[in-house]
Amino acid sequence: MAANAASFKATEEQVAEAVKSTGVTVVHFWAPWNQNSVASLGKSGWSTFIDTNAEVKFIFVTAWHNEDGRALLEKNDVGRQANFQLLLHPNPARQAGERFDRFLGLPVSWLPTTWVFRDGQLRYALNYGEVRFPLLQQLIRDAADKWDR
Repeated sequence: MAANAASFKATEEQVAEAVKSTGVTVVHFWAPWNQNSVASLGKSGWSTFIDTNAEVKFIFVTAWHNEDGRALLEKNDVGRQANFQLLLHPNPARQAGERFDRFLGLPVSWLPTTWVFRDGQLRYALNYGEVRFPLLQQLIRDAADKWDR
């Protein structure tokens, strides 16, 4: 469990640093055992979406699993893009029997979960299920717009 806790913290730190950078970053929690996660990989799925949004950074975090799922992603042409990063989130809290856990101080209680950040600020959170790509495209456009503060 200590090794998982250490890699959980390292993963969280990597994501925290990445979302601070200028521009829009999409963080997508998924798992190779999760049917909804896998369904979104198919034709006209994540690969196409990432390709058409080259200015956006995409981070896939494989959650609640001991393997990162890279082979499944590669089979579906996800991961070859320069704006893509794959990380493993072993979730030591879930392995200890807890129902929910937190990542960057935010709850992750369902897979897939997709968050949209801009310049370090969470703009949108889709916390319950498959993402619809037209909706995600709109959220990315909205996140990229300058907001008055």
